Amino acid sequence: MKQDLIFMIIIRIIIFVTDVPGMLNTTAAQHIKDTTPLSPSHAKRLINSKMLLGEEGWVLIEHKGQHYLLRQTQSGKLILTK
Repeated sequence: MKQDLIFMIIIRIIIFVTDVPGMLNTTAAQHIKDTTPLSPSHAKRLINSKMLLGEEGWVLIEHKGQHYLLRQTQSGKLILTK
């Protein structure tokens, strides 16, 4: 159950980050692909984790005034911590 919640938070963060105009450069924007719509007003988006996490393997995310750390483990899994 907790993993499902974390997964949904990650998806929401990715959607938020990709919806902010001018936040992505053209190289990063080329890696985002729209797929089959979830509903008439929403579409799935695919972001390469390397583009999101960078060479460091982590990204600091601000959400509603709180900071979250999304990072990749040595085994390749993603962990979101507050």
